Amino acid sequence: MNLSDNICAMATPSGGAIGIIRISGPDSITIADRHFSRNISEAKSHTLHYGVFASDSSMPIDDVMVAVFRAPHSYTGENSVEIYCHGSRYIMSQIIRTLIEAGCRQADPGEYTRRAFINGKMDLSQAEAVADLIAATGKASHDMALGQLRGNISSELSHLRDQLLKMTSLMELELDFSDHEELEFADRTALFHLATTIQERISSLASSFCTGQAIKQGIPVAIIGKTNVGKSTLLNRLVGEEKAIVSDIHGTTRDIIEDTIDIHGVTFRFVDTAGLRTTDDVIEQIGIERSYSALSKAAIVLWVIDTPPSEEELSDITSRCKGKQVIAVINKTDKFPATPLSTSGQSLSIPFSTLSISALNGTGINELTDAIYAKSGIPEIGENDAIITSARHYSSLLQAQESITRVLDGLEMNIPNDLLSEDLRQCLDALADITGGVITPSEVLNNIFSHFCIGK
Repeated sequence: MNLSDNICAMATPSGGAIGIIRISGPDSITIADRHFSRNISEAKSHTLHYGVFASDSSMPIDDVMVAVFRAPHSYTGENSVEIYCHGSRYIMSQIIRTLIEAGCRQADPGEYTRRAFINGKMDLSQAEAVADLIAATGKASHDMALGQLRGNISSELSHLRDQLLKMTSLMELELDFSDHEELEFADRTALFHLATTIQERISSLASSFCTGQAIKQGIPVAIIGKTNVGKSTLLNRLVGEEKAIVSDIHGTTRDIIEDTIDIHGVTFRFVDTAGLRTTDDVIEQIGIERSYSALSKAAIVLWVIDTPPSEEELSDITSRCKGKQVIAVINKTDKFPATPLSTSGQSLSIPFSTLSISALNGTGINELTDAIYAKSGIPEIGENDAIITSARHYSSLLQAQESITRVLDGLEMNIPNDLLSEDLRQCLDALADITGGVITPSEVLNNIFSHFCIGK
């Protein structure tokens, strides 16, 4: 990637009422000016201009609005132009072709955000949040990505980084004055308490990864049960459309059917599975195997029943659902009152939450969706909360956690400062990997001078 290049690309797909084309680079305003009916070469930043955009042959292409952004006050930090035209595929392609002939090149995927990162408009974690924000499917994933884009994670890591730099500075300062044994800059008790606080915060950030992944990817929910208990009817009711075939014939569903819905801002991925029963049908057997596979991957299980289960069935479901959140859904209350959970006159204890519904007419569905959301364990996401969603961030936090744990162990064992300082630097480097920053010796030096008057 050459930052001296002028790049252009469609910022919106063609076919809509309005299309947006972006240009970025040192000559972007000059290039746009050549093909625009009004002079924008001296236009102020953040101004909007109406006129006609024409090709090299001066043939009008479209009436457009042109927005001018001057460096460094633009998304990329470079001179930038946005062209708002009609969303016709032909019009947008003609404008792109004209810009390329005028000296632009087609932007690479993500190049605008990459330039924004290189030019210091955002750090690496914020740049990654842009993609998450675009891909957000619900309020929770939107709020989480927006918080990261606004710098929630960056701010949290910056605070940790400052504390680590302080520790490193004190230790290295003490090393510089090692010939003066009477001087002690680093109080080990205070350093231990500080390192403990840092370790706890890093651990808390790392533990948020499970929540972040659940919100980002959607929480998997498996709908299981015997044939003809109403699993497909329940899926259709939840997603609001005829997604799965419903029939009185046993074994209708032979494959996994999946769809997503939003519950209180969180995306849930519902999987309708083949009915669990003994069968000689080879195709149905494959479907049942896939049902058990979906069950093993689910975080939440809806076990649909319409008659009291046998002890063997209950034992099988209980063993397969260890570690999962399970709701026993008693279906078909439209045909008869909620089925008592008893068999052969004996009360059968089910170790799961139970809820009575009618998937056919919708009775109890709102209560069921509320129960599903409660089972997810997703906390309320505040606008200032830092939630880790990236596996890369998680890996770096684990490395940082290992390093700061070594520091704590070293402080307890009275290990020399030079060894502790190395572990602190590794912790700093791991945190810096998340935001794309680099810890340099000059930063440590600057930190020393900001806290101490060495020449005094």
